[in-house]
Amino acid sequence: MQVGVFAKTFPGSEPAGVLAAVRDAGFAVTQFNLACAGLPSMPDAVPDEAIRTIEAAAEASGVALVALSGTYNMAHPDRAARHDGLRRLALVIEAAARLSTPLVTLCTGTRNPDDQWAHHPDNADPSAWADMAREMEKALAIAERHGVDLGIEPEQANIVTSAADATRLIAEMGSKRLRVVLDPANLFEQADAAQARAIVADAVERTASHVAMAHAKDRFADGRFATAGHGVVDFADFITRLKHTGFDGPLVTHGLSAEEAPGVARFLKGLV
Repeated sequence: MQVGVFAKTFPGSEPAGVLAAVRDAGFAVTQFNLACAGLPSMPDAVPDEAIRTIEAAAEASGVALVALSGTYNMAHPDRAARHDGLRRLALVIEAAARLSTPLVTLCTGTRNPDDQWAHHPDNADPSAWADMAREMEKALAIAERHGVDLGIEPEQANIVTSAADATRLIAEMGSKRLRVVLDPANLFEQADAAQARAIVADAVERTASHVAMAHAKDRFADGRFATAGHGVVDFADFITRLKHTGFDGPLVTHGLSAEEAPGVARFLKGLV
């Protein structure tokens, strides 16, 4: 496995400085965000100069871009908002292809119109799944044209809440371009260490052949998020189970400060 970090962990809008900070903290790969190149995360355009600058920074730092963030609310209650999000996603997918970045990460969305990471009671309505699935079909068509994979992450506040939801969606879409980003801390809200270990183990088993990237975020028993290694997630067990499935891709941490990053890099590299 390659140990990485969200590029947005580090301040700055110049790729050279951000990727140098990623490298200096001890990470070999990163999940990049176009905000780290002075653009909106979901931009109206990605200039050629921005692509050249990101490429040069990656080469100079030796940090590989393993994913590009492309999140918008795929279940937004407003059709126009979904349409605009898909238009911007198309630009991110194209940028990923130009950067030879294999994966674009998504947000399966929520009926909450104000926050794509916030739960809404209507998320359980079949119409929410249907709207998200229509968006996903369109996104996959774009991804197919550009030779880029799309990554969905089971997340308690979104439409795809679990490993079972993720595999259901993959089966419905019937595309090998749809992959899973598995973050153990997003698979539950409140759990003790034993409960968390069982939930994570089941998710790894269910998604075994579909995982493109693993995330390394942690959670306290009371539901608050934590830096990897400080909560109830058993990362040694998580990583061992991933290895047993044959996974040898990137393990990318986030939800931490820049100051914490070197310690987390050492922690994770000691497990992989």
